[in-house]
Amino acid sequence: MSVYRTPDDHFDGLPGFDFEVHWTEWRGLRLAHLDEGDGPPVVLFHGEPTWSFLYRKMIPVLVAAGYRVVVPDLPGFGRSDKPTDSAFYTYDTLTEAAAGVLEHVGVGDATAVVQDWGGPIGLRVVVDAPQRFSRICILNTWLPGGGEALSPGFLAWRSFVERTPDLPIGKLMANAAVRAWPDEVIAGYEAPFPVRDAKAGAARLPLIVPLQATDPGAAEMRRVRTALKGWDGPAQVLFSTEDPIFPPSAGERWAELLPTADGLETVERAGHFLQEDAGEEVAAGIVAFLDRTG
Repeated sequence: MSVYRTPDDHFDGLPGFDFEVHWTEWRGLRLAHLDEGDGPPVVLFHGEPTWSFLYRKMIPVLVAAGYRVVVPDLPGFGRSDKPTDSAFYTYDTLTEAAAGVLEHVGVGDATAVVQDWGGPIGLRVVVDAPQRFSRICILNTWLPGGGEALSPGFLAWRSFVERTPDLPIGKLMANAAVRAWPDEVIAGYEAPFPVRDAKAGAARLPLIVPLQATDPGAAEMRRVRTALKGWDGPAQVLFSTEDPIFPPSAGERWAELLPTADGLETVERAGHFLQEDAGEEVAAGIVAFLDRTG
């Protein structure tokens, strides 16, 4: 298997990101994760084309509140190895990789925080290993089982990826900003992807979202969604108000699906990447949820 490994110096001097990196060997790949603080664990699952850098504003808030924060970089993202064959990137493989990191780290009684592709991946990890998780927090995400109407924002994004052989990661992230992001922050999102070969995962994930009920991954996503209808641990649904891909109405559907969710909470003036637009505010909302359900 051909693998691209981003040189370490690409991650030097990133703003607000001086956390120690930890490694897991998984099926011949070197996967990165962060592990900060002590206390009940909170696992933060990222989507695409992001990586653990997305959570840098939230980690200190959670650690200061007395929680241990674990943030895996999925294969193909961040400091983790990046297989260059797009066929590697399947729902099954990415979920198994995330589960492998958490098995190595050894979390229990954890809270899963999920967003974007971190939703389908992280929630499947939760459903398949319920002994590890006691609470879930759902940020802007979805669980498409095929056949549902997808938002115009997502369909436009998917179409762009299909016709763009070399994704401009920094430009894509900058276009998603609701609050202004400094140039060095945009560079932080570009850092893992200096060459086209590094972007195989970022280019593949929008294209494996199941559109039909028979598409790969659709049945598994429906299984996860069904299992969550019986979730009996605490659950939080926290969405931003200005996400063209997952608007608040998507959050309302999550709040209806999860029997223990106490309605939809929202963050104003934040877009799809609410962790970047309003990271401290999002983290404070999660801490309040953790404290009242602890």
